[in-house]
Amino acid sequence: MSLTPLIQTYRGGTPECSFFGAVAVTDCTGRVLAAAGDPHFVTFTRSTLKALQTLPFVTAGGAKQLGWGSEELALMCASHNGEDAHVTVVERMLKSAGMTVKQLQCGCHVPYRFNDQPAPAGFAYDERHHNCSGKHAGMLGWCAVHGADASQYIEPDSPLQRAIRRDLARAVRLHESQLRMGIDGCSAPNYAMPLSALATGYARLARGAEDSEFGEAFEALGQAMSAHPLLVSGTGRNDEAFMRIGRGDWVTKVGADGVQALGSRSRGEAIAIKISDGSKIALYAAAVEAMAQRGWLDAAQAEALEPWRTREIRNIRGNVVGERLPVFRLYAA
Repeated sequence: MSLTPLIQTYRGGTPECSFFGAVAVTDCTGRVLAAAGDPHFVTFTRSTLKALQTLPFVTAGGAKQLGWGSEELALMCASHNGEDAHVTVVERMLKSAGMTVKQLQCGCHVPYRFNDQPAPAGFAYDERHHNCSGKHAGMLGWCAVHGADASQYIEPDSPLQRAIRRDLARAVRLHESQLRMGIDGCSAPNYAMPLSALATGYARLARGAEDSEFGEAFEALGQAMSAHPLLVSGTGRNDEAFMRIGRGDWVTKVGADGVQALGSRSRGEAIAIKISDGSKIALYAAAVEAMAQRGWLDAAQAEALEPWRTREIRNIRGNVVGERLPVFRLYAA
């Protein structure tokens, strides 16, 4: 089967829900080290792709030209909460690029900081608060550096998006023709690819300066993400917690609809996961279990990540009424 049960819930000892998915573990060369289900299962990458979408800007020296440091690079890779810290950096990026808020083509939504609740009365939000505004500000930065038409930056055939496809394919060791394009929630192009290819990109990203092709860029991006996990996501979010607990070794990014990629610098490997129904709870539980099975966790890290397994299912009164358990074993490829 291309997909296999990864997480199972039980109520009163009886199975209730099964969450199917696939896991791929690869090294920097693309060699599959371990898997559950089909490691080459093709899925859209969603926001896990952001760090790799920055490559044309970073490799061209855009950050240096605009005076951007690690905070700006972290925001380019972010799916953020729209907290004040995030908005401040996005404003700085736009100002240095000579762009305005209304040139961001990501749209706007209630900031994630409000946990899917309506924004408080009187709170005004705009494109700066969109979780992808850092990525879009970075794309406008590329336009500023290259003198490109900023009004066309999300068009699939624009010079920027062609450059992204070129560098993305190289980073995940695919040919451009193997990337399947779709439009993401923020209106920019996104790509579906085998999980193994996504894992390969993150293994290379985590390895940083040792990469022979994108070493300088990967080093800057990976270091920025792990140094500023709060900017990459936000208070109480998965990427913030995982990278903080990883103590500088892990580079992680969650994507919408059940995708996550995690790279380990010290091991030179990465894990990519897809949950077929997009469940975040199942995704996080599967990610912790995959890391544990690969030997990534010491005792302190295992304890710190335990809440993300959400093993206990509680009802409205707080009583334990069931459990959520991993049901997969990574097999050696």
